[in-house]
Amino acid sequence: MKIGIIGIGSMGSIIGHALLKEGYDLILSNRGKNLKEFDSNKVLIKTNVELAKEATYIILAVKPQVYPKVIEEIKPYIKDQVLISIAAGQSLKNLEKLIGDKKIVMTMPNTPAQVGSAMSAICPNKNVSEKEVEIVIKIFESFGKASLISEDLFDGFGAVVGCLPAYVFMFIEAVADAAVLTGIKREDAYKFIGQTVKGSSAMLLESKKHPAVLKDMVTSPKGTTIEGLKILEEKAFRGAIIDAIVASYNKSLKMKEK
Repeated sequence: MKIGIIGIGSMGSIIGHALLKEGYDLILSNRGKNLKEFDSNKVLIKTNVELAKEATYIILAVKPQVYPKVIEEIKPYIKDQVLISIAAGQSLKNLEKLIGDKKIVMTMPNTPAQVGSAMSAICPNKNVSEKEVEIVIKIFESFGKASLISEDLFDGFGAVVGCLPAYVFMFIEAVADAAVLTGIKREDAYKFIGQTVKGSSAMLLESKKHPAVLKDMVTSPKGTTIEGLKILEEKAFRGAIIDAIVASYNKSLKMKEK
């Protein structure tokens, strides 16, 4: 089984390195900007057309606006291959309009793929077999976790999981600014905060307890934590997060209307 990646930009490169590490045979598009990073007997550099002819699974990692041009180029050579889209703002209906009644899987990995910790959504059309879906999930689990979801949940997934790393980084930056204000060096602050965020996520996933229960474990009567939580509630911390995600969700819906 050969996996082809068209578009060796940031995400295409991340996926390529992860798959190479897992021992997959790769074919990469010769138009990628990060091709020099790949140096292995298991990597073939081909034109888009050659890649489409030879690959069993084809990952389209180009920008959304380039999709029509690339698909038009490879369309005559797509027979029984599985075409995997990672672009935001797409839909199965739109992809089927571009390439026809073929095997299509819509996916959405997020940027923690860079450190092997992505959370990816997988959504196949009716032409993709159960076995092929399992293979696609396995491919995406090479760089994190992957879950099968229905298409009607895709925009919500993108608004939450796709955008969340940016919100987390902004949160970390704000906490680091506060840490500096208290006298902590910035480089130390990032280390302390990063480990704490990582540990908090691990507690949530491993304990399977409600976030409110975990929050209450940190909150002592008349303590420092409840004092900080009071300020966050006064500043509408929860409401701001909800509003941001809803705005991202609505933007995703508007992108599909174009």
